[in-house]
Order: sequence, then structure tokens, then C-alpha cells
Amino acid sequence: MRSLALPALMLAAGLLAAGCGTAPHGAPRASAYPRLSSEQSSDIAIHALGLVGTPYRYGGNTPDGGFDCSGLIGYVYGSRAGMAPPRTVALLSGFGEAVEEDELRTGDLVVFGGSRPTHAGIYVGGGRFVHAPSTGGTVRLDHLRSRYWAQQHASFRRP
Repeated sequence: MRSLALPALMLAAGLLAAGCGTAPHGAPRASAYPRLSSEQSSDIAIHALGLVGTPYRYGGNTPDGGFDCSGLIGYVYGSRAGMAPPRTVALLSGFGEAVEEDELRTGDLVVFGGSRPTHAGIYVGGGRFVHAPSTGGTVRLDHLRSRYWAQQHASFRRP
């Protein structure tokens, strides 16, 4: 009987220690990504602006090969903040934390489409965002309040 007591005690201690390492049910979890510094956020916006004019290419994720919207975001965040955001717009819609439009900062994400996200871009300040819009187009700078974009359901994410 004594030979079973020590392993049982060790198992109980291990379970207690493991329980301390997890968040209580319902508690907020820390982001998998560190917060961006204000310098990184500005650098992201400046780099995104520098890519305006790059051709659109479905599945593209480099300046030489062209960009689609999520490829542009992944490239800019990877090269300027060392982050690898999700590769699809659907997953980008849950990346980071939600922010209100009046709280937007440079480097935040703009995701369009509501419950079925269809497009995303990088907020660069002054109500403007950089994005790779469509086949045959190029990466461009647009305003959230332009006739087209103001009619689209937008949400905002801060990595």
C-alpha cells in the first residue's frame, strides 16, 4: 500500500500545479501576440502606404508577385512587427481585439462584411486605409467615408 501512496501524492500535486497554469473558465485570455508599440503601428502604416500601386493578385503575398487583401496584411505585419496574422479574411475578423471606429489608431485592421467577412485593409490614419481591392486593380488608399466603403459593414481590430 505504501508503494502506491507516493505516486498518488505526486499525481495530485501535478494536477494542482497544472490547474494554476490555466485561466479560470470565463476569464479573458492574453493575446497570442504582443501588443504593437506606437512605433510599430506607425511603421506598419508607412510601409503599407509605400506599397500603394502594387498589383493585385489573388493569393499574392509579396511586392514582386502582387497582393490580395490578406496577403498584404500578412506581408506588412510580418516585415514590420514580426507577426504572422491569419491568412484569411474570415480569420482576420477575430484577430486581436475589437475596437470602435472612434478609437482607431494607425496599424489597426479594417474588416468588411459583418458576419461573413469579405475584405480587409490596414488603417493609416485620417479615416483612410490601404488595401488590395480586386483583380485587375492595385493596392490603393481609400477613405472609410467614401461613397462605396461607407455603405459596407466595417469592424475594426487591434492586434
